[in-house]
Amino acid sequence: MSQELSADAASPSLVPLVMPPSPSAAEVLPLLIGTPLSEIERELIVQTLVRCNGNRTHAARLLGMPVRTLRNKIRSYTADGIAVPAYSA
Repeated sequence: MSQELSADAASPSLVPLVMPPSPSAAEVLPLLIGTPLSEIERELIVQTLVRCNGNRTHAARLLGMPVRTLRNKIRSYTADGIAVPAYSA
């Protein structure tokens, strides 16, 4: 009987079909082929900061990088004259 249960459990008809949510327009970052990786990274960081209201800790967590690395990149962008969102509560 345990074989019957395991066979039933593996049956595709019993497995619910769960589709991952499609990203909203705000979560899609359009990129052109040939864009330098540094520009892609910068745009991803800036857009993540916008989404996180400038919260660097939350943005770093979403990006999978240490906060210190994110802070150093932001400092570099600012020195290059690129506007980076500041924290807003």
